[in-house]
Amino acid sequence: MEKVDLPIPAWDATGALVPVGKLAVHRQGLRHPAVSVFVLRGSEILIQQRAAGKYHTPGLWANTCCTHPNWGEAAAVCAERRLGQELGIDGLALRHVGQVEYRAAVPGVREPLIEHEVVEVFVGEAGWPLDLELDPDEVQAVRWVSLDALRAEIARTPEVFTPWLRIYLEKHAAMIFAASSLAEAVQNQG
Repeated sequence: MEKVDLPIPAWDATGALVPVGKLAVHRQGLRHPAVSVFVLRGSEILIQQRAAGKYHTPGLWANTCCTHPNWGEAAAVCAERRLGQELGIDGLALRHVGQVEYRAAVPGVREPLIEHEVVEVFVGEAGWPLDLELDPDEVQAVRWVSLDALRAEIARTPEVFTPWLRIYLEKHAAMIFAASSLAEAVQNQG
């Protein structure tokens, strides 16, 4: 089961970063740092289905990897660490593509929660093949999907995707994929 009492950085009312338990951050909707990674392979994105034991959004599909940095941990280090821990991906070159801030209600196991995240977004281009080793406490499935197919699936069944993935693709796809193999697909969407 996921450890939700671990402290993560969050901004307090004065703007100072302070350590707060992960569940408390999401119960209170505190603004906090986060990291999201998109791993691409040609024209496809690797997405993950969150494990059933996650304390929020269990079983929903998300981008390749998303997490919170540990106290004092750099975003790039966090992105690499979590790719390894969740998916067994090591040594993939990641490129920082920008920052996104969002606030969204997320379904929790026991109660509705709020994410108010300031997200450092990273993209990595994977080769063939990409060996994966899933941590079942974090990820129950993965699959490769084209950007067009992913958008179509989200339009048909938005409830099976995390709020942040929907936000990323609706509002920030141009920034996320601009310098990648998916740049043309984003431009064609207008």
